[in-house]
Amino acid sequence: MNAISLKPFATLKKSNDLKIVVVSVLYYASAQFGLWLSFGETKTIPLWPPAGLALALLIILKHRTWPAITIGSLIAVAMVFLHLGITFSFSVVMAMVIIAIGNTLEALFGHFLIRKLIRVRNPFLKTTHVFIFLLVALLMCTLGSGISMLSMWSNHIITSEATISTFSSLWLSNVVSVLIITPFVISWTANFKIEINWQRIVEGIIFIGALALIVMCLQLDTISSTIEKSVPFLIMPFLLWLGFRFNLQTTMTGILIASLLAIYFTLHNEGPFVLNTEANSRLILQVFIGVISISTIILYATVNERTVAQKAIEKFNEQLETKVKERTQELHDEIQMRKKIEEKTRISNSKLRKANIELDNFVYSVSHDLRAPIASVLGLVNLAKKEEDITMMKKYLAMVAESAERQDSFIKDILDLSRNARLEVDSEKIEFEEMINEIFDQLKYSSGDKQILKDIDIRQDVPFSSDKKRLKVIFNNLISNAIRYSNHTDPYIKIDIAVDNVTAKININDNGRGIPKDHLKNVFKMFYRATDDNAGSGLGLYIVKETVDKLRGNVALNSVEKKGTTVNLEIPNLSDN
Repeated sequence: MNAISLKPFATLKKSNDLKIVVVSVLYYASAQFGLWLSFGETKTIPLWPPAGLALALLIILKHRTWPAITIGSLIAVAMVFLHLGITFSFSVVMAMVIIAIGNTLEALFGHFLIRKLIRVRNPFLKTTHVFIFLLVALLMCTLGSGISMLSMWSNHIITSEATISTFSSLWLSNVVSVLIITPFVISWTANFKIEINWQRIVEGIIFIGALALIVMCLQLDTISSTIEKSVPFLIMPFLLWLGFRFNLQTTMTGILIASLLAIYFTLHNEGPFVLNTEANSRLILQVFIGVISISTIILYATVNERTVAQKAIEKFNEQLETKVKERTQELHDEIQMRKKIEEKTRISNSKLRKANIELDNFVYSVSHDLRAPIASVLGLVNLAKKEEDITMMKKYLAMVAESAERQDSFIKDILDLSRNARLEVDSEKIEFEEMINEIFDQLKYSSGDKQILKDIDIRQDVPFSSDKKRLKVIFNNLISNAIRYSNHTDPYIKIDIAVDNVTAKININDNGRGIPKDHLKNVFKMFYRATDDNAGSGLGLYIVKETVDKLRGNVALNSVEKKGTTVNLEIPNLSDN
């Protein structure tokens, strides 16, 4: 089965001049063929091929080919007038021009209706389109035949008594042509497929054999006259068979051959369509041609629609099977996902049990660190009670105060850590300068005799909102660390803050002793101490990291030993803008 495209007009699309020449020649040739089919006595034409050819060419080559139709029609009308023996004069030439214009308008009108009502190139694939095409054929031929008849009457070529017969003759020959020639040309210029298989070969043999049987019956004297009268009825099943089993090209070829044979035998006074007058013979011949054409095309369109619907159902069933398979796979994946979730839940429960164990250890460690300063205080108090020297008593009291401050700082860290884990993130407007100055005021006595040098640069042109309590915890830990671990010089702390609609980028730089390189990767771990000097709780930077994570921000630390430390923060802006 191969796809074949017979498009003899495909090369014409690039040249309008070539279109006009070729269409004019085709129009002339079809007109010559139509004259060859005319009756001898009345010279009337049962089938006027240019009418159907003009509509087909407009559908294929679009409306820009109308000048070629006008030229070809003018030549064809001149040929008809010569065929009828009409002497040329000014009025006759005027009639010829008007008839040519009418034939052009007929084709253009038909093309316009098809384009508006059917909107497809091939109107013979759906039953409704075929009925619309029949209506279009009747309307367009009424227009063209009416203009031709009025032109000949107004220029005194025909009499008033002959107007009706002239109109009906022109109308019928044009309608029959549109119903046969147009589908034939359109079908053979479209893409189609040739199917060659044993079933088609057998059907072709049966078809030819049945036709041969009818021809043989015509040779039998006893039934020849009856068979001859029955030919219109006998030929219909064969044409319907073509429409039911074969493609549109084969169907229209069969209809055209049957029509031409019917015309040929009738012109030679043979066959079932020969009546008492040529007018009656022509009329019944045209009715037969029109009926077999439209009936067979309707059957073909109906079968084609059924075939398309059947293929659509088969495709839908295939898609449905695919959907079922996909859905089954989705259910399988969902089951697997649930199993994974159950596994994750099991692992999470295991992690929770582990966390509970770690929490127990944490409580133990915290309680140990809380009891140690208390034990130290109690021991120092007992020593102070026994001491009578005022100087030593003051020394013991100073050591008690130091232990109490260390315990207070540790408890404060534990509270900060607890609040950060427990409380939801709040949002309020932040004034960085006011908050940072407040923290420096709180820590100004923590440096002893050293003077805290600060350099604060805040660039805040838009409102900034965040959790104020958590920000205080972050700044308090970082600034206190910078003061606590100063490098035996006055602490220098530089704070740079840039605020935009998305984030606040904060850089805190000090001139402290710095952190050794091998400790940097662990500084944010709980209870980790990079040095034993001024030993704190080991929770400061851990609290900073946990608090920043709670605010959905980022924190990074860079440090050079004996030169200082820089902490980079990015805190999201929770403001509405």
